Amino acid sequence: MRLLLLACLRAHTGNATTAARIQSHLHAAGHICVLKDAFMYESPTEIANLTSTDKFDAALAIHLYKGGRLLQGSRIPFGIIFGGTDVNEDIKCKEKHQVMGAVLEKARFAVAFTVEMKELAAAEWPDARKKIYVQSQGIKTTPSETFDWYRFLQNADIPTDTDSVHLFLLVCGLRRVKDPLYLVEAFSDWHRKDPSVHLGIIGPAVDPLYTSEVKERVKRAPGVHVLQELPQQELHAALRRSLALVNSSVCEGMSAAILEAMDLEIPVLARNIPGNAAIIQHKETGLLFSTPQEFIALSKSLMNDPIMEKEIITRAKEYVKKHHSWEGERKTYQNLVQRLQ
Repeated sequence: MRLLLLACLRAHTGNATTAARIQSHLHAAGHICVLKDAFMYESPTEIANLTSTDKFDAALAIHLYKGGRLLQGSRIPFGIIFGGTDVNEDIKCKEKHQVMGAVLEKARFAVAFTVEMKELAAAEWPDARKKIYVQSQGIKTTPSETFDWYRFLQNADIPTDTDSVHLFLLVCGLRRVKDPLYLVEAFSDWHRKDPSVHLGIIGPAVDPLYTSEVKERVKRAPGVHVLQELPQQELHAALRRSLALVNSSVCEGMSAAILEAMDLEIPVLARNIPGNAAIIQHKETGLLFSTPQEFIALSKSLMNDPIMEKEIITRAKEYVKKHHSWEGERKTYQNLVQRLQ
């Protein structure tokens, strides 16, 4: 089959990496899967013209609203993959809710990353329950072997004259829902007392205006740095040298960065929100915090208790291997697209 996959394809974002992973799964089954950025199109008519002109047999979209709205009235069969903002944010808007329901009604199938996400969707659109499948994100990490850690620190203006630098890496697209400023003040106060600790905020400038706000705040916060975004393999290598991955989002669907850190055997400190709590068991596979002060306290305990750190990363690695199999994800999508024939 010739398949169209609509997604928000901003480089180095979770959506882009998920889309590329699904594309590779479908290519491996002998299909042709063409990625298109949903932000490049404004109306279903444009997509209808595209699918007709380029002779697509079927389509997929990531995000029920952002991608799915473009498939309204589609002449070809399609499937939908839920995004976190679908059931956490867009569902609150009456207009978006109506569009999402209409798209879900016509979709041959829908994929939710978690049982919780499926239940939230099924509560809104009960008739769609039977067509919603749960498939966690599949994880495969490939750290660069040539990554220059010391140059990375130098570029971030982080001291490189000692191995005692403790870098916490907050990986996110710079937009309000990811709330990268949540920990800045508390972390900077900690850095003043312990200059070895640094917080690096790294990711694409998804919202340029908000990115400027983040950079201005960070200028006045010693020990906190906005870092240049990196290709995935280099980001994995940087994570492997960091003390911990940090997630401070207001809401998440399923954070690939958290799962990648677990796979890389790096401890995770994440804000205690439903999307994060769905994949992290506190003090078992990671650490969940509800306030900046709790984040600092948990970070200190992580630094001072190597036995706890080792136990957490061992259990987290086992969790990812068991529940986020890349091979399992591949099989699911290859089976589901058969429903589009």
